[in-house]
This record gives sequence, C-alpha cells and structure tokens, in this order.
Amino acid sequence: MDTGQGMRRPLIRAAVAALLAFLPMLAQSAQASRESTLLLPLLRPGEGLAIAIGEEVRSYGDSRTEGPMGGLAKLVWMRMEGADWAAMGVEFRCKEPTASGHGKAHGRLSLGQALQADCEPAFLAWTADARLRWQRDYGDAAARLRLEEVFRPFLGRRLPAGETMPVFTASWLGAGDLLRSSPEAFLHWLLEPQQAEVVVFGKRFLAGRWVEVKELLGQDSWWFKTATASVLGDPAATSAWVAGGRGSVLLVFRMPRGNGRPDAEARLRAILGLKP
Repeated sequence: MDTGQGMRRPLIRAAVAALLAFLPMLAQSAQASRESTLLLPLLRPGEGLAIAIGEEVRSYGDSRTEGPMGGLAKLVWMRMEGADWAAMGVEFRCKEPTASGHGKAHGRLSLGQALQADCEPAFLAWTADARLRWQRDYGDAAARLRLEEVFRPFLGRRLPAGETMPVFTASWLGAGDLLRSSPEAFLHWLLEPQQAEVVVFGKRFLAGRWVEVKELLGQDSWWFKTATASVLGDPAATSAWVAGGRGSVLLVFRMPRGNGRPDAEARLRAILGLKP
C-alpha cells in the first residue's frame, strides 16, 4: 500500500479547493482594476480634480497643491450670509463695464444671478453691509471671531492679529492670494455638515430654475460655480476653478494658468463626458 500517495490526495484536494475559492476573488479584483482604469479621468499637466461620491473622495492630478481660490470665495460668503441675503431678497445694480468680462455691466442682479455671473461689485456692496450689521449686532471682537471661524481653512496665518474687523476689499472675494485652497481641501470643506446649505444654494441658484421640481421627479441636474483666480508668484497670470455637483456627487476642478471661467467649465464637461 502506497501511504505517501494516500497522504498526498487530501493535500491536492485542499489545494484545488483553495484555488477554486480564490479564483472568484481574483476575477473581482481584476474587474475592479479594469473599471478603475476605465474611470480614470484624462487630465492635462497641472490640472487637478477631486470627486466625492457619497462619502468616498477620489483625487486626480494636481489636486493637493494650494493656490489662490479666486471667486470660489463667494461660496464661503454663502456659508456666512447666504440665508440672510436670500431672506432679504438683496439686489444690486451693476454699472461697471469691466465687471462682467464681456464689455458691459451686468445690470440689476439678484443673489442667484450675482453668484452665477461672479459679480464682484454686488458682493462687495453686500459684504460691506454685512460688516456694519455684524459690528452693530455683535461688536468688533465677536464679529471678527465669527469671520475667522468660517474663513480659517482658507486664511492660514495671513490675517494680521487683532480684534478689529477688517475692511472687506476684493481680496475677501478671492482677488489676490489672501484666500487659498486646493481642489481636495475645498471638496472636503464642502462635504462638512455645516456646509450643507452651500450645496443647497449651489443647486438652487446654479442648476437652473426648475432644479427643485426636477429633484421631486427623481431627475438630478448638475450645478457648477466657476471662478477665476490669480497664480502664486505671478499676479498677472490667471487660473480657473469649478466647484459643482449632482445628486450625491460633489467635485472641485482646477485648471492651471492661462485659463478663464468658460474654459474651465468646458474642460470639466469634456472630462465628465457632458454636453457642452
């Protein structure tokens, strides 16, 4: 009797059983790898994209480099004052031909229209009014603490120490390099529960008039907030941002120097495979 052969048979059967159990996992891993490869966005040098699907955040390209955030600062102001401004129904008459970037003034703007048009004069007027209201209601020290609490992720140590309220110049709306972020950092900021209202304003003001009706019908619409920013070390140059979302998806995209707001949205739509 060949006892060696008899002992080998159970070992062979165990090895075969282990292999059969492992093959489905191997196939799933290969499939996941193929899907991951297929879904990787094709970014150009210097571009950065961060996407959140539910709670999962994925970052691609140059998504972690900090730089001036430009007009995305207006979304931070929506966190500060959006509910109050919406309740007051604020409007502004833009008379500055250079404000629109199209050689003419914006005219009379509501809050949603100003956010969509990135109208700096409107936001400068509203933030100046907000500053006076905070000083009256809270006093300088408490008003400044509120300001620092909301803007801290984007200020770093660039705000001089003190207890007096700063004057809200264009730098507080994203001009220059006072306020900075990266695509990944700004996406994480948008995902925080206290920023939920910012996303609501984005949907309401940037996704079209009927977005809330569409949501009731189970149809999600994309919303995009485009912005132009300066470039660190080269104030004459510009870069461009897009923050946006649809349903449970949120994303932040940045293009490198030499690009404006329309370029950034067109480029992001091409990356996502959306219609122009």
